[in-house]
Amino acid sequence: MMMTGITEFATDLVERLGGPGAGLAVALENLFPPIPSEVILPLAGFAASRGELNLLSAIAWTTLGSVVGALALYGIGAALGRDRLRTIVDRMPLVHVRDLDRTEAWFARHGRKAVFFGRMVPIFRSLISVPAGVERMPLPVFLLYTTLGSLLWNTTFVLAGYVLGENWPRVEPVAGTFQNVVIVVCVLAVALFVVSRLRRRPASRPH
Repeated sequence: MMMTGITEFATDLVERLGGPGAGLAVALENLFPPIPSEVILPLAGFAASRGELNLLSAIAWTTLGSVVGALALYGIGAALGRDRLRTIVDRMPLVHVRDLDRTEAWFARHGRKAVFFGRMVPIFRSLISVPAGVERMPLPVFLLYTTLGSLLWNTTFVLAGYVLGENWPRVEPVAGTFQNVVIVVCVLAVALFVVSRLRRRPASRPH
């Protein structure tokens, strides 16, 4: 019921405000992932197919919304900062500061690709902006790769809605399957990490 209400809210924004409404809904989707972009973007494409807004306008507004939402999360990461993050990690069970060091080294080498491709992966679409802010990736670089990744993702889904017309809801199950695959992979990765760490812990000796 909650998801239905969120979907109806996002749909209402698009129907009432057109392109700006779609952009606002996508910006909110970045901050509140339960708002489904796989509904907003095809719906914007469907509205364009009916002549309610221009196709290029739909793509431009949704991409602008993506960038605005990503910027907000970048700001949260920058406000958190490396020192606070290290303090948090140091207090977490099974996680070591050296894990964060390795992650930071990886991000230093692959941060641009991570931001670009991360914008096209469910769940990570929002989360990737936070480490970019923590690591203070240069803002022009962050904006460039966020915009390019968002543009590619949004264009794909808006065009799908445009081409499918009245059948635009068919996009959601396909995107939902992709998201479920990502969730399963993440859960398995976390489970493997926890098991490996537990195995490395020295066994307590009997008194």
